[in-house]
Amino acid sequence: MDIVLISFGVLFIITGILGCVLPVIPGPPLSYIGLLLLHFTKGYQFSSKFLIVWAVITVIVYALDYIIPVWGTKKFGGSKRGVWGSIIGLVFGLFLFPPFGIIIGPFAGAVIGELTAGKDHSAALKSGFGSFIGFLAGTLLKLITSGMMTWYFFKLLISG
Repeated sequence: MDIVLISFGVLFIITGILGCVLPVIPGPPLSYIGLLLLHFTKGYQFSSKFLIVWAVITVIVYALDYIIPVWGTKKFGGSKRGVWGSIIGLVFGLFLFPPFGIIIGPFAGAVIGELTAGKDHSAALKSGFGSFIGFLAGTLLKLITSGMMTWYFFKLLISG
């Protein structure tokens, strides 16, 4: 049974990392599930305090992932269309221009979103940049969180 839990744990950890850049997959929560699966094995245990701290971090990062892009867009004068454009641009960028689409897609999508909202080119570029910065900040925060959980997962797995 431990082999099954560890295998699913690795699957969740990998999917969690992918979920940090793919907008439809919740990265840090999946990484946390990977930690829990390893914890439920007989040979590998995390402390209760460790699991609680990472649960709290996961919830906070998950919430911030929705707040940071909106804040970045509003800080630079953007609209909801800029945020949605950034998300749609990411999806198209991932499939049409990998791996550079992860960077180009959100920016282009945010600018296009702002232009469709009736903003002039200068304002669209400015708010598109804000949406892009907010998206990147949220993605970086998720990657750091899931990356640390991945490190703890494999550290325990190797040393255990």
